[in-house]
Amino acid sequence: MTSATSPPRILVVDDDPMVAEVVVKYLERDGHRVDSVGNGAEALRRALSDPPDLVVLDLMLPGMDGLQVCKKLRERWPVPVIMLTALGEEIDRVVGLETGADDYVTKPFSPRELALRVQSVLRRARGALVTSGTGVLRDGDLTVDVGAHEVHLGGREITLTAREFDLLAYLMRNPRQAFSRSALLDQVWGWSFGDTSTVTVHVRRLREKIEPDPAAPRRIVTVWGVGYRYEPVDGDPAAERP
Repeated sequence: MTSATSPPRILVVDDDPMVAEVVVKYLERDGHRVDSVGNGAEALRRALSDPPDLVVLDLMLPGMDGLQVCKKLRERWPVPVIMLTALGEEIDRVVGLETGADDYVTKPFSPRELALRVQSVLRRARGALVTSGTGVLRDGDLTVDVGAHEVHLGGREITLTAREFDLLAYLMRNPRQAFSRSALLDQVWGWSFGDTSTVTVHVRRLREKIEPDPAAPRRIVTVWGVGYRYEPVDGDPAAERP
């Protein structure tokens, strides 16, 4: 994994050589350092021996598929993952997000769109957008350290993906304010349009990680007919400075 001043390293995983070649060229054109592999087993070996800053991962791979690869990567560390899925296969996209992917692009796709999505995910992974600064957000036993990009619950560190972290920090910074899924997609993902099920899946994953009972959430609550809001359990979680 590179430092904040080095060109990001990206691992492209696709068994179609033509697709992989196009993706690599576009990403290299944007100044990234790019490696490419054609199967899940090699992707895991490469990623674990020399961790990349982001993985572009095809869902349909020979042997170990993209979902399995994403899950195994997530067991080690929260590397950002952009999943490539088949056009119209909504269930694949949702399952991919449930597994831990930060974003997805459907095939056939515009290489330029993918490159822009890569830039967006990398910016958020490096804390350059909604989680910029060094403040600490506290709400009861939940602590979000924006500068360190760490979350602790009851004294135990909670591992979040870059998107999950941004979503939690954004909601905590705007307590008791209801946001539609479209508004969160715009403010947290930076998308002016897109599939709002992305937000739904990330909220579900966040609840599973920070709520004692995800089926009856206390912090990230549903506002019927609108979307979601953050309900503090111990006063508004205003940012503190060290």
